[in-house]
Amino acid sequence: MTYSMTVAGLQRELPICKVADDLYIGAFICFGDAELTVACARDLLKLVENEEYDYLFTAEAKSIPLIHEMARQSGAKKYFIARKGPKAYMPDPIHVEDRSITTAGVQKLYLGRDDADMIRGKRIVLMDDVISTGGSLHAMEELVKLAGGIVVDRIAVLAEGDAQQRKDIQYLAPLPVFNADGTVK
Repeated sequence: MTYSMTVAGLQRELPICKVADDLYIGAFICFGDAELTVACARDLLKLVENEEYDYLFTAEAKSIPLIHEMARQSGAKKYFIARKGPKAYMPDPIHVEDRSITTAGVQKLYLGRDDADMIRGKRIVLMDDVISTGGSLHAMEELVKLAGGIVVDRIAVLAEGDAQQRKDIQYLAPLPVFNADGTVK
């Protein structure tokens, strides 16, 4: 089963995947789809064209191609990625915990102290590919706050399910959640 949708002017078929017995989602994946990545990055930048910000910030992994393309298109020389685990090259990493609809259990997001120091006092736009429960977005926001940054906007390609009702995010298109038979909940 798939869900047909148009985002950033492009039509795509999203496979419908089981998350729980009573919850199925349309899997939005930019990996390997250069045309979609470029178009979504362009339209995401339009959402913040009147916003004053210093850096873009996302969590790994599916949003990495998007944030990179946004930086390329906007001329930004730096962006930040919260990692799912500490890396050897991260000096004195800071971290927060979150729950995501697509990740089993609790996950931690990490940021090296060097990146945290660059974020301190700066205006940050949080970006994600899909906002659903808001767990990852909340964790990113907490990580930016822990680093001393100021979140000025929250953007996503898609707002899934109840996230469409949120007033604190901007997004390109809505994405419903599904029943086991592929019908919209």
